[in-house]
This record gives sequence, C-alpha cells and structure tokens, in this order.
Amino acid sequence: MKALIVDDDLALSDVVSFTMRRAGFDVITAHDGRSALERWEADDPDIIILDLNLPKLDGLSVCKSIRDQGDTPIIILSVRGEEEDVVKGLELGADDYIVKPFSPRQLVARAEAVLRRAKSAPVFPGPQSAGNFVLDPARNEVCIGNGDNIQLTQLESRLLEVLMLNCGQVLTSVSIIDSVWGSNGGDRVMLKQLVYRLRRKIEINPSEPVHLITISGVGYAFEA
Repeated sequence: MKALIVDDDLALSDVVSFTMRRAGFDVITAHDGRSALERWEADDPDIIILDLNLPKLDGLSVCKSIRDQGDTPIIILSVRGEEEDVVKGLELGADDYIVKPFSPRQLVARAEAVLRRAKSAPVFPGPQSAGNFVLDPARNEVCIGNGDNIQLTQLESRLLEVLMLNCGQVLTSVSIIDSVWGSNGGDRVMLKQLVYRLRRKIEINPSEPVHLITISGVGYAFEA
C-alpha cells in the first residue's frame, strides 16, 4: 500500500512518514499543494494524509481537486480543529479528519479503517429506495419524489444508504459510526455534523426534520 504524506512542516512530515512506514506503507511526500497534486497524478497512492496549511495551494483546494477527479481516500491531518474547518473538509470529500497533535496509533488505525471501507464498497452498488427516496450510491445522488437529483458527498451518501436500509428503525450513534466510518474512524461530533449537512439537502426545513430524526440519547431514525 502506498501513502502520500502532504505537509509543509518537514519535521512533522518525517514523523508521519515514519509512522506509516512502520505500519507497512510505502511513503511518498510532498510539501506544498501543487507538488501534492503532481505526486498524486504520477504515483497513484492508495491513501493521502493531507495538511491544510500548505504553500502554493491550500489543503482544502487540494482535497477538492482530487475529489473532483478521483476517489483516492483522504485523511485531513491538521492543527485547524474548529468545527467550520472540519465541516468544510468533510464537505469537500475528505474521508476522515484528525486534529493535531495526534496519536500515531490512531492515525494508522483510522487509515486502515478508511482503506477497508474503500475496498469493501461495491463497485457498482445498485439503487436503494425507501418511500419517495431513491438513492444511487454509485453516483452519490438521491432523488426525492419527482424532484431533481441531489448531489451528495461520499460520506453523505453512505450515511443515507445506512439509514434507508433501516428505514423506520432507530439506529444507535455507535452503529451508524461503525457503518459509515468503521470502528476506528469517526466520532459523535463528526456524525452530528454529517447529519446536519445531509438534512440541509433532503429536508424542506432542516431545523424541523421529518425524515432524519434525532432520537435523544440513542441515535437517529429515518422516515421516508
């Protein structure tokens, strides 16, 4: 497995590179945004560990550019831990978000979880339907009734698929996190943010949801 490490802090880049090599990854490095895109295109890595504060081209722009062209798993590893930064990174298609300082063991575990999800995803998943909802996981699109197709991020699509497959049932937050991110990735804060973003796309009034319902102290339920 090949990992592309993108960080302009050379010392930290060495630490992350050592961590990933010790876990069995072949490591490629880049220290600015433009070089990151060049290495991604030339070396076709299996996973990208991406900082946000990069020269020449910032990490969010790198993430968007890569996601517009391909589905290489991306973990953002950044000192920027504000909710706005996390939400923006996930909206642009990052598969996970880790705030510095970080645990090397956690980084490896979450990288492996992201890769497992990528490998286990169906190559041509069929459409899923529940009530007026029709989800196309292959295209990350959902259609509600006779409306237009709504574009989702990969994580939003995965969350909606889990909910639709269990329509009318209450799912615990832990079970949803395991299904969307894997047991070593994601947390309740990331799930809450993902639910908020999905509601903005599928609910008429996201502040008073009728489809994606919060079950206080338990988790969430989906009503089609």
